[in-house]
Amino acid sequence: MKKDILALLSLALIIAVLIHGTNIQSVDEYYLTHIDDITPQSETVFISIHCDTVLQNYDELDKALQSDKYVPQNGVILPETEYVLRPGDTVFDILDRAVRYNKIQMEYQGADKNSYGSVYVQGINYLYEFSCGPLSGWMYQVNGEFPNYGCSKYKLKDGDRIAWVYTCDLGKDVGCIWMGDETG
Repeated sequence: MKKDILALLSLALIIAVLIHGTNIQSVDEYYLTHIDDITPQSETVFISIHCDTVLQNYDELDKALQSDKYVPQNGVILPETEYVLRPGDTVFDILDRAVRYNKIQMEYQGADKNSYGSVYVQGINYLYEFSCGPLSGWMYQVNGEFPNYGCSKYKLKDGDRIAWVYTCDLGKDVGCIWMGDETG
């Protein structure tokens, strides 16, 4: 009887040590804690988030957002940062990981909630569409080009450079020329 009790106590102690010493994580938690695990064999991409156009249009900015908390003095919300590229990653996947890892607020509309079939980024760092005038909102570039489709449809390749930029003039102020309008 004493041996059975001693065996049960030993087993309970081993289980307690295993549970206490084991960090159980979801897949997202694992990838976020290992986001910087870049090896020489890793395929990587770069991402940055800028809102410097707001600085030239500060008088148009919603009064509640006129703070360094929302618009940094240099206009950089996230400097260019390197992330591991996983198979099938899109521009949105990298943005999502980057903002979660860096604790930057983001709000988006799912691909199933709009007629474009792609995720729509509504706001980053509390800057939303129309926060700085009627033609303002977020746009993205890959390797200096503005793709003409949604961020969750753009599949990335090794070495791509993503830039999320806030526009105050429907893209003209960040170098995007829509529908052949080169008059800028």
